[in-house]
Amino acid sequence: MSEELDLILADTEDSMGKAINHLETELTKIRAGKANPSMLDGIAVDYYGSPTPINQVANISVLDVRTISIQPWEKNMLAAIERAIMAANIGITPQNDGVQLRLFLPPLTEERRKELVKKAAGEGEHSKVAIRNIRRDAIEQVKKLQKDGLSE
Repeated sequence: MSEELDLILADTEDSMGKAINHLETELTKIRAGKANPSMLDGIAVDYYGSPTPINQVANISVLDVRTISIQPWEKNMLAAIERAIMAANIGITPQNDGVQLRLFLPPLTEERRKELVKKAAGEGEHSKVAIRNIRRDAIEQVKKLQKDGLSE
């Protein structure tokens, strides 16, 4: 196989891997009834003017099946973390007790379960479309190489 073909193949594999990794991270964000610290991974807190991941400014732990505790390393960060969680719109309202924030996850209702299934299916569909587009682009590049006179 030619060097160009190897490059196209490597680029395609890399792009498809990124699409699958993105799907995995999006699916872990979906709350399925259990408290999971990774639900907060995408949330950034304004830390002295720069957006910082919440797990870099606070200790996040699971107290029980439906409660997450967030203890900031600096007490003045409580309000900023609370604002960031509210702005992230994850469906959970933090409770501030002056020392830590607690996130109480409500029990799943049938309606919420259907929403989660719909969201998971939507994420899966987005990934399928992305992989399909990557594959189509790779095939077009290979056809262009063949047209330019390079053999398989």
